[in-house]
Amino acid sequence: MTSSDLYPVSRLAAVQEATAKAGLDALLLTPGPDLRYVSGYDAKPLERLTCLVVPAAAEPYMMVPRLELPAAQASPAARLGVEFVAWDETEDPYALAAARLGGAAKVGLADRMWAMSSLRFREVLPEAEQVLAGSVLRELRMRKSPGEVAALREAGEAIDSVHRLVPGLLRAGRTEREVGRDIAEAILASGHATVDFVIVASGPNAASPHHDVSDRVIQAGEPVVVDIGGQLHNGYCSDSTRTYSVGEPPADFAAYYEVLRRAQEAACEAVRPGVSCESIDAAARDVIAEAGYGEHFIHRTGHGIGIETHEEPYIVAGNDEPMEAGFAFSVEPGIYLAGRHGARIEDIVVCTESGGERLNNTPRDLVIV
Repeated sequence: MTSSDLYPVSRLAAVQEATAKAGLDALLLTPGPDLRYVSGYDAKPLERLTCLVVPAAAEPYMMVPRLELPAAQASPAARLGVEFVAWDETEDPYALAAARLGGAAKVGLADRMWAMSSLRFREVLPEAEQVLAGSVLRELRMRKSPGEVAALREAGEAIDSVHRLVPGLLRAGRTEREVGRDIAEAILASGHATVDFVIVASGPNAASPHHDVSDRVIQAGEPVVVDIGGQLHNGYCSDSTRTYSVGEPPADFAAYYEVLRRAQEAACEAVRPGVSCESIDAAARDVIAEAGYGEHFIHRTGHGIGIETHEEPYIVAGNDEPMEAGFAFSVEPGIYLAGRHGARIEDIVVCTESGGERLNNTPRDLVIV
């Protein structure tokens, strides 16, 4: 994918229109996912202010430290045609931005803006109400373009290639950390720019959904949950979980793993335009609850994914947002028996006009190594 496919120039106009529709005077987007989504610029998060200012009724511009100007001009943001306002070390960039904004009454701040910047904007715009820019951007970011879906598909294929290597890395006597180190190297070798997370959770650690890695030695007969992901150079993310067993697993584990596999399948099959996000959660949860493991499924079924690993929409009870073509999210039910073992199966799924497309395609049956 080219930057024009993933970060089209037309996006800025759509954001400006949404800003006006939301009743905001401007969006203030500092380095992070919101800025990258709108401009394509993966700016460094520094104490010096970089900020794309998107007024509802005036020309957008980008505040940049003068020493960062070459990087900004070399980024995809240069295609937008916005003015780069370079500020010098002796200037106050917040005051410069405020002077241009005039008497703004309501501004949207990037969801990941540092508190330091938020408070400085409050000082220079004391009359302006501050809200999250996500209130404006969520509707755009949730609906992935064909180019974005293609980028997520590429990410899915890359992380699948890593999962295919995992059986050769897992064996009794190795530590979780040793396996995790090999997996991290494989993620980078697969084409990812960064390794965002590596979970290698063996035995009782598998009952902790967000376990990382430890020096625990993997034992024969133990299940191992491997949840891995990273970000491609184009900014789009991967995330996939598979559960393995080093030798034959305990009989009770094998029994509930089959329940989990059916639950994950049911949730994926439930995806289609018009159904609610919570109904997909229920499709997985009902299978697990009917089998008697409901209390052991302790998290939501999924989260949106794009230029962040976790973004909207969230696949959880209480979210009645209807599915639309272009929504991309994880489907990852789990069963966790505290102190014993656990399992999770996770695919990234895109809602299409006719149903759901899985972007991860490695085997979902329990892999015994």
